[in-house]
Amino acid sequence: MKVAWQVKHFKALNIDELYEILKLRIDVFVVEQTCFYADIDDIDRHEDTVHLFCYLEGKIAGYLRILAKGQSYRDYIAIGRVIVASHARGTGLGHQLMAEALIVCQQYFPDQQIKISAQEHLESFYGNHGFERVSAMYLEDDIPHIAMLKVV
Repeated sequence: MKVAWQVKHFKALNIDELYEILKLRIDVFVVEQTCFYADIDDIDRHEDTVHLFCYLEGKIAGYLRILAKGQSYRDYIAIGRVIVASHARGTGLGHQLMAEALIVCQQYFPDQQIKISAQEHLESFYGNHGFERVSAMYLEDDIPHIAMLKVV
């Protein structure tokens, strides 16, 4: 499976990339997971936010964003909006996406701890990438989540 990785800040995204990213996020997080919330936020536009995404067969198939300290957590950088399109699930792309994210975190935010708010059922997935659970379960948009931390 050949994927083409892209790493960009908001202002470097072209209109088609932005459209595909937002459509993918809404299709999965809002429609598929029936989680009605305002997905589009000013965090996407923050000058330090890094958008990581990949193309598979000409369409964006995986995406996440990396946030600097203070955007989501005071003392940690964060990875969020982790998503794999339905047509690319079961291919290992999610693991490739996380592996690439850890490389990008080191490039943009060297030697900083990473915190995530993970859906609870994905604890072992993130655990495979070095994240450890650091909280009890809590509800975020009526979905069970846990905080996880990767110490570098």
